[in-house]
Amino acid sequence: MTSPPTDRAWLRAALAVFAVGWGANQFAPLLLLYREEQGLGQTEVTAMFSVYIVGLLPTLLVAGRWSDAHGRRVLMRPVLVLSLVATVLMLFGPQDPLWLYLGRFLAGLASGAAFGAGSAWVRELSAGAPPGTGARRAAIALTGGFGLGGLVGGLVGQFAPAPMLSPYLPHLVLGAIALVAAWNAADPYRPHGGSDPAGLIPASAGTRRFLLGVAPWAPLVFGCASMSFAVLADLLGGDAGGLPTAYAGVMVGVTLGAGVLVQPTVRRLAASSPPSRPPVIGLTAAALGMSAGAVLAASPDLPGRALWLLPVAVLLGAGYATLLVAGLVEVEFQSGPRDHAGLVAVFYVLAYLGMGTPYVLAVLSRLGGPVPWIAALAVACVLLIPLAQRQLR
Repeated sequence: MTSPPTDRAWLRAALAVFAVGWGANQFAPLLLLYREEQGLGQTEVTAMFSVYIVGLLPTLLVAGRWSDAHGRRVLMRPVLVLSLVATVLMLFGPQDPLWLYLGRFLAGLASGAAFGAGSAWVRELSAGAPPGTGARRAAIALTGGFGLGGLVGGLVGQFAPAPMLSPYLPHLVLGAIALVAAWNAADPYRPHGGSDPAGLIPASAGTRRFLLGVAPWAPLVFGCASMSFAVLADLLGGDAGGLPTAYAGVMVGVTLGAGVLVQPTVRRLAASSPPSRPPVIGLTAAALGMSAGAVLAASPDLPGRALWLLPVAVLLGAGYATLLVAGLVEVEFQSGPRDHAGLVAVFYVLAYLGMGTPYVLAVLSRLGGPVPWIAALAVACVLLIPLAQRQLR
């Protein structure tokens, strides 16, 4: 039995994306906790954080194209179950770190399946709304899940009993609610059946406009976010007055909360300005945020350094959200109904490469520390601005 589409039908699909996003990011503020409580090294905990993308990237491509052929809801049902299973496995982390690697990997699988098909589902249930509304709703659902999952996880991990268990309980409740709500939600998409002869990657991903106008800056979407709450928060967490886990959670909330707040403005900007303007604004915010972060990381004697990082988190959150909405709006413009989820998946594959930033920086930091590499990323953001301006006219 399927619920008929209504003006609010998109909320059920958005809740599903929100719940999977929550499960994906609840681990982020716990990095320092696992380092201290289980004696894990920085490279090891950042590897746990980044193994998520090992499951996510191939699944994004496969699931996106599969949902183009078979539908959205039929894919999202098992995905919501898988997201819950991943969280259950994380509960065994104190017994053996291998459970954390497995839980993060499965969370990546769930996210890879959910974000391409789920974003397309939200967009299709937003038909009739102003242009860009579906992309904005999908981005807010994703960002809100990431932000609240990390914020709540950090606060619960800091103040609740059993700090390596209790942060995962809210997602078990939320995920169960989302599973029930989305199970029979409307799915207006009419699948064409079979497999697409173009393969996993749609032809629209090979156009010059996508390859040069979107792909080069797409990794900075989650590069900005993870720089804020998984790199800078970890580097400066020791200055947080003895509350490093709560501080990391607040950094997640501030970063992604700022992202949620700017997204409606970005959507209006995308609808009323040249296509290049949103990515240029996002790259500028990213460059400023990373530059300021490098300065703070290089200033261990600066009073109140942890507090100064909060406005940097706002900048990086604005960069994350602006680039995310800009990418989704551009994908909506460049794709048709038969390849939309597939192109969304390709965009997310590129965007999620940025989730490997903490691990890459942890490895590169063996050569001169993290500050030069953070500064180098800021320079890369500046260099990408003229390329976006030329390609997205």
